[in-house]
Amino acid sequence: MHFVGALLFRFRKFDYLCNRKRNKVEVIYFMKTFTHNFSRLFVAGMFLMGAAAGQAQVMKAADLEKYAKSRYGSKWVEAAANIASSLTLDKNESLTYQQVIEAPGKSKQQLYVALNYWATSTFQDKQAITLNDKDAGCIIITSTIKDIAEHMGTINKYAISITPVIRLDIKEGRVRVTFTVQTYDVLADITGGWLSPSDNKDNRRTYADSKRKAEDMTNPNLYDEKWEIAKHYPFVEKDSKKRTSSKALVMTHAYSNAIMDKVEEAVKNGVVGNDDDGW
Repeated sequence: MHFVGALLFRFRKFDYLCNRKRNKVEVIYFMKTFTHNFSRLFVAGMFLMGAAAGQAQVMKAADLEKYAKSRYGSKWVEAAANIASSLTLDKNESLTYQQVIEAPGKSKQQLYVALNYWATSTFQDKQAITLNDKDAGCIIITSTIKDIAEHMGTINKYAISITPVIRLDIKEGRVRVTFTVQTYDVLADITGGWLSPSDNKDNRRTYADSKRKAEDMTNPNLYDEKWEIAKHYPFVEKDSKKRTSSKALVMTHAYSNAIMDKVEEAVKNGVVGNDDDGW
């Protein structure tokens, strides 16, 4: 910990100056330089700790939105229509993506170790990995990414999340990644629409309030819905929540690409870049 070491060094120097009973000018000069350097060290230390923590987290909705806009633009309806032109829902009317990643020269065991490491370091929720079978060469991950889209209706507000099922099938020299989203998970607030009463301060909820109360199953104003992907735009033309459904599809599509890219990186280069056996 260079940050802690540098801080201790400066405290020891201050103690040394005081014990030697140096003149006030020298001590005051040291305190000024210490304060300046400490603030720089503190900021640098917090940045490094934040970066380290960020590496072990799943992509957040805000980061996913930036990623989606960089690839598909910010016109959600147009982007959704373009994406849907090359998509086909599976036999269960779910949104499924599949990719086979070739890894010549890598054994099934090597690939399993690399992907098990990736899965456990990326999805830190202990319940996210629902199957981890080394012998079968199969890892299944189910993890929610919240609030990928929102919608304000006449009466209700909606927060849309997805819970993709990510399946990794591992064989000698290759990995198959399957990413499936069956429905959009929706939290509705029946007092959050633009016609909802606002004169009573108890009804003046922000959209963030409804999201924070997602785990409160006793709140009568909140309820859960499942939106079937096949029954929303762009898979049907008439949709009262067209823009919201469009953004949900684009965000889901972007997340599938991000997951595929991360798995491919883990397969080919390891999680941290120094995962080879030559140590």
